[in-house]
Amino acid sequence: MFRNLTRTPQHVLTGGLALLFLFPLVWAVIASVSPQAGTAQTSGWGLGNYHTLANYQAGIWQYLLNSTLVSLLTVALTLGVSLLGGYAFAMFRFPGRNLLFLVTLAILMVPYATLLIPLYVLLNRLGLQNSLIGLALVLTMFQLPFATFMMRISFEAVPTELRESAQVDGCGNVRALLHILVPAVRPGLVTVGLFAFLAAWNDFIAPLVLISDSGKTPLPLAVANMRQQVMGIVDYGATEAGVVVLAFPCIVLFLALQRHYVRGFMSGALKG
Repeated sequence: MFRNLTRTPQHVLTGGLALLFLFPLVWAVIASVSPQAGTAQTSGWGLGNYHTLANYQAGIWQYLLNSTLVSLLTVALTLGVSLLGGYAFAMFRFPGRNLLFLVTLAILMVPYATLLIPLYVLLNRLGLQNSLIGLALVLTMFQLPFATFMMRISFEAVPTELRESAQVDGCGNVRALLHILVPAVRPGLVTVGLFAFLAAWNDFIAPLVLISDSGKTPLPLAVANMRQQVMGIVDYGATEAGVVVLAFPCIVLFLALQRHYVRGFMSGALKG
């Protein structure tokens, strides 16, 4: 009983924080179906705002498809490059290894928006400007420093004897990586993939600069364009509906991968 009493303040604090973080999402859900003046849902509770969102210009399914393609491509590229980079930094010794790793991490200190204009010019010369592939490449570039760092500490947390025993059994570096080490660093991979997906799914600035075709617009940019109506009036109902649609895949994915996500961070923390 004494132990339960000592934990009561912790439960109250964590419960309060949970309510604090859930309040904006619950408010968005309620506002998206509640009656509001100047929206498609002026009387009664219903899905009028979602109907407005679904029929905006190219349609919500096209915007969802664009966001899904960009997010999945960003996740695939980020996982592939960071897996190889983290493996190389953790398992091999070569001249300039630490310096190269610091230069990679230094990209995190560069303001995100300052690189978009040079990247816009570069993608234009490569013929990838105003394309979902070019957008995914840019988003991957911004994810790689953290992803490489995460994969390096994940590989370093794996006992070296595991890799050495695989090499004794005749496995080369690639085979040991794919069949022995990748299952061992699965929590780190899930963490990197989840971060890459959330960043690509919710990004607004990069599509705003790099995408000019409305048919290739990701959902966050489409929601931002839709909210602005005639005479500067904001359609808050449709905006809240867009927020709910944007948040739903992120919540489901996070809840599904939460166990691996926590383990990925804990392995890096224990190694550090």
